[in-house]
Amino acid sequence: MSAPTGYMRQLMVAAVLLALTACTTTKVASLEEPAAAPMTGQTNDPAPGFETVAAGSEEDFILNVGRRIYFKQDSATLDSVAMATLDNQAIWLNKNPTWLLKLQGFADDSGSASQMETLSQKRADAAMAYLVSKGVDARRMWAKGYGNDREVRDCTERSCKVQNRRVVTNLRSQPDAA
Repeated sequence: MSAPTGYMRQLMVAAVLLALTACTTTKVASLEEPAAAPMTGQTNDPAPGFETVAAGSEEDFILNVGRRIYFKQDSATLDSVAMATLDNQAIWLNKNPTWLLKLQGFADDSGSASQMETLSQKRADAAMAYLVSKGVDARRMWAKGYGNDREVRDCTERSCKVQNRRVVTNLRSQPDAA
């Protein structure tokens, strides 16, 4: 192969590589996928797929406030983490006064069914009393203890059982049927 032919081949390869690197698919991609919401790296950035959640909606409450608090075994005492969650709930609920609340208490299986039902009711009542102390109208809420009938996880490990010792705040537009 002569020197000019080798040189021409290298020039052709370089031209093809330059042409390939100049090609982009941004126009095609922008037609196929919606633009992602700009992320700022802050903890309050919307979760992907939830950028359009309306303020004051049930989704807003679940995603941005939190609806679960947890308890130590055989206790209905609110700890600092539970109180922080309830503080956030109270702020949100006071800004959105049309929502009603059902506070559902739950327990693990560390005692008899009647003991766990009583304890779960005490947990729901404690959450309700705390929300009332933060200005949420008691007439908007009702509390119900379910004992260990509705376990999140059926398990024996102590670290797993904590998931069952909880109060869940559920928003309602009207009271539950009797």
